[in-house]
Formats: sequence, C-alpha cells, structure tokens
Amino acid sequence: MEKREFVAARRILGKTQKEMAQLLGTSLKAVSSYEQGWRSIPVHIERQIYFFLSRMAGVNEALHPCWEVNRCADKVREGCPAWQFNVGRLCWFINGTFCEKCLSNSPRNKIEMCKNCEAFRPIAKMLNEEMMKG
Repeated sequence: MEKREFVAARRILGKTQKEMAQLLGTSLKAVSSYEQGWRSIPVHIERQIYFFLSRMAGVNEALHPCWEVNRCADKVREGCPAWQFNVGRLCWFINGTFCEKCLSNSPRNKIEMCKNCEAFRPIAKMLNEEMMKG
C-alpha cells in the first residue's frame, strides 16, 4: 500500500489520524509516518484497512466469492480456507488460499496479487476513486 492509498482509505473511513491509529492498534506517530512515506505500511496494517473498507455500505454487496470470480474447480475449492470457512468475499484477507493467481509464500506478494484480482475490484475501485478526488 502506498501512502496515497493509506490517506484515501482514512478519508473513506472518515477517521482522523488519531482515530485511525486507535482503529489499527498503532501509534499516531506511525500513522503520520505512513502518510508522509517515512515508514512502509506493514502488510497486517494494509489488510486491516482493506477489511474495514470491505465492510463499508455497498462494498460487501459488490464483492463476489472468489471461487465464483475465478471459476475454481471443486477440488481446488475443497482444500481452500476461503471455501472451507465461507469467506470468499474476504479471500485476500485469508492466508493459505489456493487460488492459482495468488499462491505465494510471501504475504507482501500475495496482497499485491490479490489487489489485481477481480474478486478485490470493488475495494480497489473505491480507493482509486478517492485518490482521484485529491
């Protein structure tokens, strides 16, 4: 996540830097550093932000289960945690998903691949629209 995306997400969530720090369980200094680009945004913070954005009105309804979007075979579905726990709208949040598009041994690589997946599109669209505003 880039600093512009972080700021856009904070604006969408309607939070001040202090409120965002409390929401993410981090310090105000960390949030300020993320927004200034002085610190890279850890994957666990990025995933938390996407989770909160996914819960926004209208976004959850626009998300579709990953196994439908990616037309996963039954055999792949059965072994995938997203299918097992019925969280296909949050597949990008779950470690160990079996999607061939996002198999990775690195959490950073996985989230980057997920951000380009159709199953993540409504969240990416919301962020992009907010970044275009300013």
